[in-house]
Amino acid sequence: MPIALTLLPRTVMIGTFIVTFCLLMAAVGRGMGETYAVFLLPLSSEMGWERAGVASVFAAFIMAMGVFSPLSGHLFDRYGARFVYMVGIACLGVGYCLTGSLNALWQFYLCMGLLNGFGAALIWQVPAQSLISRWFDKNLATAISFAYAGYGFGLLALAPIAQLLIHSHGWRGAYQYFGIAILCLLPLVAIIPWKRIEQGAPGNPRRTKAGRAEGGYSLREALGTRVFWAMFVIYFMTSMAIFGVSIQSVTYLIETGFDSLEAAGAFGIAGMLSFAGMFLTGVAADRYGRPLVATISYVLTIIGVCGLASLQFVPEKLLVFTWVIPYGLSMGARGPIITTLMAKLFHGRGLGAIYGMTIMGQGVGAGISAWGGGLIYDLTGGYNLTFSISIISALFCIALFWLVPEIRYGRIDAVAKKPE
Repeated sequence: MPIALTLLPRTVMIGTFIVTFCLLMAAVGRGMGETYAVFLLPLSSEMGWERAGVASVFAAFIMAMGVFSPLSGHLFDRYGARFVYMVGIACLGVGYCLTGSLNALWQFYLCMGLLNGFGAALIWQVPAQSLISRWFDKNLATAISFAYAGYGFGLLALAPIAQLLIHSHGWRGAYQYFGIAILCLLPLVAIIPWKRIEQGAPGNPRRTKAGRAEGGYSLREALGTRVFWAMFVIYFMTSMAIFGVSIQSVTYLIETGFDSLEAAGAFGIAGMLSFAGMFLTGVAADRYGRPLVATISYVLTIIGVCGLASLQFVPEKLLVFTWVIPYGLSMGARGPIITTLMAKLFHGRGLGAIYGMTIMGQGVGAGISAWGGGLIYDLTGGYNLTFSISIISALFCIALFWLVPEIRYGRIDAVAKKPE
């Protein structure tokens, strides 16, 4: 392997390293957060909280991740990658270590929600999009989708590990072990040659001088465009389609007759498929266009939600794959499409902050959806209304991909053309 690597051009080696690193950060920042679905039932049983209360902790995490994303973009644009990654990893490691000793709901909001959400915002989407777009141009969607797939990879690897740790050490011990493992990543981040990496590849239109981007749109200018708000709404509605279902899925499966390991395993398989789905979506978007590929991914989400809902009427365990396969393939699949479009339209000095602001829509939508799913269960004793909201939200997103010209054609000149 080392011999093969020496034959690669230096830029290819660096670009490959960046994508791989961003994949790892996605697994740690987002994939680890999604394992909360495995912790939901043990937490509810020990703490005696209603489902809405337990789900609201994840809602606080995902909402904080979105709300802090503009700050993440600002810090990246101003202080660079080393700063945001080290602070983010430190917040996550400390946050998960502390989570194992918490006893009150407000403590979970502060530690699991705000601290971990802030850490995840610093190490996942915003810096990954900014760095990768400086090293890839023609196949940007493919490169970004591979890094995004780390979310699914993390879910696949960490959900079963979390379940095993909960069985052997309890949910408190599991969180503390995860926290220690995350803190061990700090030395790796510290020694990476960020100054060279932040400049970008020679010939790339988003290459920077001394690691700081110049020109292009500022955040204030982007806020005046229609396409920015369209993407903000897409992120919001996509979260409404996904998170109310995903956070309740493991508990729902257990309630329909699966044991805890089977339910966690199904969730992990969905995570594995999301790894493949995000990568294939990026490749397809480079070839066949954003609206068509996005539409297919939302249709898969709808099919998966219908498959999951059917288990309450036909409790046949093999039917779980009518949820796992289509839903897993569509989880996170829209992210690379929107990220690539934003990198092309808004590249320049404000890209990190602009992208971070759109992710705020994702965080707010995810928080409302995750908390709302728990509340709906407490009020109705079931999940059918949550399933319906998910399907309607997906259909709304399909319409936006086709009806907003800037998204459909990948050009911002329909609103206002910004000089290069």
